Amino acid sequence: MRKKLLLAALSVFTVCAMTACGKEDDDKTEAVTTAATTAAVTTEAPTEAPTTEAPTTEAPTEAPSTEEPASEEEDEENYETGDASLDNPRNADEIGENEILVVSFGTSYNDSRRLTIGAIEEAIEKAYPDWSVRRAFTSDIIINHVKKRDGEVIDSLDEALERAEKNGVKNLVIQPTHLMNGYEYEDVLKALAKHEGFETVTIGDTLLAKDEYFERVAKILADTMSKYDDGETAICFMGHGTEHESNAVYAKMQETFKNLGYENFYVGTVEAEPSFQDVVDTVAAAGKYKKVVLRPLMVVAGDHANNDMAGDEDDTWKSLFVNAGFEVETDISGLGELEEIQKMYVEFVGNSIESLAK
Repeated sequence: MRKKLLLAALSVFTVCAMTACGKEDDDKTEAVTTAATTAAVTTEAPTEAPTTEAPTTEAPTEAPSTEEPASEEEDEENYETGDASLDNPRNADEIGENEILVVSFGTSYNDSRRLTIGAIEEAIEKAYPDWSVRRAFTSDIIINHVKKRDGEVIDSLDEALERAEKNGVKNLVIQPTHLMNGYEYEDVLKALAKHEGFETVTIGDTLLAKDEYFERVAKILADTMSKYDDGETAICFMGHGTEHESNAVYAKMQETFKNLGYENFYVGTVEAEPSFQDVVDTVAAAGKYKKVVLRPLMVVAGDHANNDMAGDEDDTWKSLFVNAGFEVETDISGLGELEEIQKMYVEFVGNSIESLAK
């Protein structure tokens, strides 16, 4: 049986003035939908997918990604990341016929995992109690590290899909927690092509998959950071960056902040453009800021937030801004901790479920 894949309310990255992002390969799907369309497509067996053990959340080995780095497992050993026993891995059987599978790159930072990915999963479960909510991570390095260190077992995407098939799931909603339609998102599509045991599969939007989402996210962040609106403080967001075309989301977010009048908001990345140097040069050139607040533009707050952004080493964003003469405050909170961001993911799942009735 060839699987019927419904891409529910899925934009193939229709961002204004941007190139197509997250484009599926021909061996992955025969057709895809546009921003306001739900269409049925059939899938074929894919060629070998890019590996997911990349040093970030949105990337295979050969390209940077958008979220957490695989290297965090080594870096975070030197300090406490929280109690893993408080996290719910959502790997139980007895799923039933309807499942919502929340797919994330993952993080071995226990507190951040619970407060971001876990909180998103809980919000979805509360909103759709008639559906079973399960978890999958796409980074095997993260999965293996958490299992070895904490004894917590988290399903890989293939394991989660196999579990769903064995449990007789008929209707499967995939909800990525990814920021964009990058490499990790494409890996999800490739993995789905290998599992044909479902009657319907729908895929929800990523956080910045459509133009209108940028403004919503920008307003949420502006409201969250409003206490710093004193005319002398610059709010600088650190994204990861990627070689994928989807890196354009960062420039788009910067443009959105500016268009909405948030002139003191700046966006940079760790491994792509805009760079840290771009950000610090722009902030310094403004000539009016005494203080800088740093916050990750990532769903989770793992290695990049704790080390590259807020660490005390000489080359961190915090240290470099201090050396440039600014007072610096860091906010190590992932986007997934924000209730309004959680509501967006709940809405994406709702769009997918509604598409099943059409």
